Amino acid sequence: MKTGDMVKASPKLTGEMQWIEGKIIDIEKNPFKGIVIAIKDKLGRIFFGEEKYFLPAC
Repeated sequence: MKTGDMVKASPKLTGEMQWIEGKIIDIEKNPFKGIVIAIKDKLGRIFFGEEKYFLPAC
């Protein structure tokens, strides 16, 4: 995954009922959490969390 890719964020991360699709706006290598991804959805909301909570959007 890289900046600009479309991904889906898990409901475990977002608190929503279904997976949220958005564009990756930042990728950070956190020494405590590993790779942390930030996405922005079509409503302008920003979600971020560990890489394990994201899947590539088809």
